[in-house]
Amino acid sequence: MNDCPWTRPKDLLAQLRRQWDSGRLLAERLAGQEPLFPLKLRVKKATSRDLTERFDAVRDWVGELIEHSRDRRGHGYAIEWRTVNHRTRGRNELPKAVIVPSADDALRLIGKTGHARQFDRLAAELLAEFPTLDDWLARRPLEALKRAEDWPRLLAILRYFRNHPRPGVYLRQLDIPGVDTKFIHARRRLVGELLDAVLPFEAVDPSATGVRGFNRRYGLASRPVLVRFRILDPELRLRGLSDLSVPAEEFARLNLPVETVFITENEINGLAFPDHRRAIVVFGLGYGLERLAGIDWLARADCWYWGDIDTHGFAILNRLRHHLPKARSFLMDRATLDAHRELWGKEPVDRRFLGQLSRLDQHEQALYQVLRDDVLSPRLRLEQEHIRFAWLERFLARL
Repeated sequence: MNDCPWTRPKDLLAQLRRQWDSGRLLAERLAGQEPLFPLKLRVKKATSRDLTERFDAVRDWVGELIEHSRDRRGHGYAIEWRTVNHRTRGRNELPKAVIVPSADDALRLIGKTGHARQFDRLAAELLAEFPTLDDWLARRPLEALKRAEDWPRLLAILRYFRNHPRPGVYLRQLDIPGVDTKFIHARRRLVGELLDAVLPFEAVDPSATGVRGFNRRYGLASRPVLVRFRILDPELRLRGLSDLSVPAEEFARLNLPVETVFITENEINGLAFPDHRRAIVVFGLGYGLERLAGIDWLARADCWYWGDIDTHGFAILNRLRHHLPKARSFLMDRATLDAHRELWGKEPVDRRFLGQLSRLDQHEQALYQVLRDDVLSPRLRLEQEHIRFAWLERFLARL
């Protein structure tokens, strides 16, 4: 039977295991779900030609199906038959279809009866307290079963947020009996799915998504977003401090008496930036440029941006102008690029930006298109830290 081309009992069990692995065997046990049973299984059947060419093999195949069927074992699959009148083999009964009548039959066949009963008890407990978990249980029944030992703590978490929506404290400050906050942190994705199912609409911020957005989505306090800057004018230093990292909200309230703000991506460039009268340099923001939005004293200053001469650098400049429309670029021009030809490199493929940038001026746009279209060299890039320091000093002297 090893070379049997037709569906055997082991193949039927494999189909039922796939139904289990997909969660359907458990999900259909919940109220309101579409019934799965009686379930017709796929069967590759013997034909009249097989009776002619492989009669003994067909007889053995039929015998094996019968041996493992409901008729012999009292549970499992039932066989529907069709009559084939063969010119030399006479009248033969061959399987027409294989049907699993009920969920109990399917579960006994694959040895999952105990797991299903455990799921039934778990679902009854969860839905008694949180009826709106029904959709989640239907979508994630195996996950619910997998987390059986975690449910006392998970339910405690759901109760806490139900009774204290958007608590406004750090995750570390949550006082939930029997639950340490590392338990929540390690299961943020799962806890988020459950909170989405049980909390009212107004208790969830839909704009915050994913694990990183967990705190904001459910009203927990988050680690403050920092702005790092150096005060370039010795007379303006704060009690002698020049290099500071402060929460974005505090940065907005500083209202420093500066006339010029330089913004650069590279940390070393920010640290080595020369002194400059009534100026600061902000660095290391990357795509976190929204931290600079809406700061009145910053908008009144002359803002200058220095980034890499590549498509990514111009994309960041374009983004910055969304928050600071009057910001100008420096050391991101054709003259700077040509003067450092020996230091040209290649922009990584995954960093390249090839779309339209609507906030560049005429000269920036021209250089961006040269870079985007590989006019001078494929994926041309001049990193800001490769620009000679004397070049920066000459710019500052002219400024």
